[in-house]
Formats: sequence, structure tokens, C-alpha cells
Amino acid sequence: MTTKIDLRKLPPLNALKGFEATTRRHSVREAADELCVTHPAVSHQIQLLENDLGVQLFSREGRTIAPTAEGRLFYGYVRRALDTLIEAAETLRRSRVEQPLRVQTYVTASIRWLASRIPAFQEQHPDIRLQLSTCAIEWDFDETLGDVGLVYREAPPGPEFEWVPLFDYALYPVCNAAMRKRMPERPQPKDLIGLPLVVVYTETRNWDNWFQAANIDYVPDGRIVVDTEAMALQMALDGTAVALVNGPFASDDLKAGRLVMPVDHVVRCPGAWGLICRRDALENPKVQAFMQWFGRLPSA
Repeated sequence: MTTKIDLRKLPPLNALKGFEATTRRHSVREAADELCVTHPAVSHQIQLLENDLGVQLFSREGRTIAPTAEGRLFYGYVRRALDTLIEAAETLRRSRVEQPLRVQTYVTASIRWLASRIPAFQEQHPDIRLQLSTCAIEWDFDETLGDVGLVYREAPPGPEFEWVPLFDYALYPVCNAAMRKRMPERPQPKDLIGLPLVVVYTETRNWDNWFQAANIDYVPDGRIVVDTEAMALQMALDGTAVALVNGPFASDDLKAGRLVMPVDHVVRCPGAWGLICRRDALENPKVQAFMQWFGRLPSA
């Protein structure tokens, strides 16, 4: 006979999310941003836990916060418990045949590469419904958001994941024909300085790396900062700025002549864009079909 669980001994369960994120990030504010709640809400969750457990979980010095010895000990148990619950929930979700196949990606990769290829996939696999998620906060694959992912990684993942590289993380500038006319007849990388260069705020170093590879000192003026490469590409199409692309996301516009590469200077960075899923998820025919079909496509 199974022993009854004394639920009165459980700590406040909702507060565990705030505790886990704060411990991992060493920041209440970053934990709040990750969980999409307010800073005071996370602080309240931590206070609830400390009152319930009767120990101090964090030491605070000015604006910094770090887990105490008790906090570090508790974190190990909390993380294992949450990981176990997530694994169990994901196993059940994957087992539901009627559920759509969840694809985690990012706004630019979705709009500029994946979306145009989905109709052909569904024509061959009409029984598979897809659900795209582009709300990830970080670059890494998140099993809670997708059964499969189209993500960027600097290095291949661990052995528990299946990884299919698709294309390089290659930096190259693009603009429309009107912007190109503002440059010399045979422009060099230095000729882009002085033009409006749009910067994606999550990739602020990309222009620096591109100019550095051409042995050019570049001081960003920060005049145009956007939150997605898709928006940067739209500004390039409109003739507002020169955008820096990090994959084959301008291929269709380059082929159609809507965009041009003003200079033939491409910088290849570590890592690649690729498809990812858990290895055990390959037992799901839908996951297997998606990985195999998109993994065979040419990148451009």
C-alpha cells in the first residue's frame, strides 16, 4: 500500500519557480523578466519560501544577490524535482497523437526561412499539424515550447539531443538598390561607415565583428536599433538602412533583386543554425518526419 503524502510539508509550490530562476540567474530582476512577472512578485515568492522553511535562501549585498549554503542545497532538490515534472509532462504531451507538432524557432527564421517551406512539407504530410512558437527568450532549445526546434547553437548539444546542422551563422550586409547608389562604384567595407546601419539589440556585436574581420575600426552610433532581424531586413527593403544578415534569410530577396550585397565581404562565425529535438522524441513519427524532411532541404 502506498504511503500517504503529507502535503502540509510541501513548500509553496508556485514560489519554487521564482526561487529556481533567481538562483540560476543570480538576479531577481532577470528572474522576473524570464517568468514574465514583476520584480516584487519574485521577491514575495522568495520571502514566502524563506518564511516557510525557516532559513535564509539568499544573501543580499547592495544590488547583488547570491544563494546561501542553504539556498544552494535546496536548489539541487528543487531543480531535480522540476526537471522530473517537466520530463513527465513532456512525455505525456508527446504521446497525444492529436496534438500539433510544436516547433520552436525565432521570428526571423520563421518568417524568412521556415514559413515558405511549410506548405510543401504539409503537402507531403497532410496528417501533421504544426504549431510555431517564436516567443523564446533565449537562443537555446526549450522543450516546454517545442517538440523540435530551429535554433542557433555555437556548439552541438549533448548526447540526449538529435542535432541536424542546416546552415552557417554567416554575416553579410544587404541593402536595396537606392541605398547602393549612395556608395562608390566599387564599394569596400569602409564605405559602409557613415551610412545608416541597423543593429539588432540581441546581436550588437555582429557589426563590430564584421568590420573587425575587414581590419576596420568601427564605433557604432546606435541610431537605429531594432529587436528582430526581420525588422532590420524590412528597413533594408524600404531603403532606410543597411542590414547585417546572419543566415540565408535574405536569399529570396537577393535572387529577386529586391536586395543586393553592396560588398562581397562575408564573415563566418562559430556554430550553425540547425534542427534539434530530444533523441527519445524521435520515437514520435511526427518528430521524425519533420527532422528528416527539413534536414534534407538546401539552405538557400
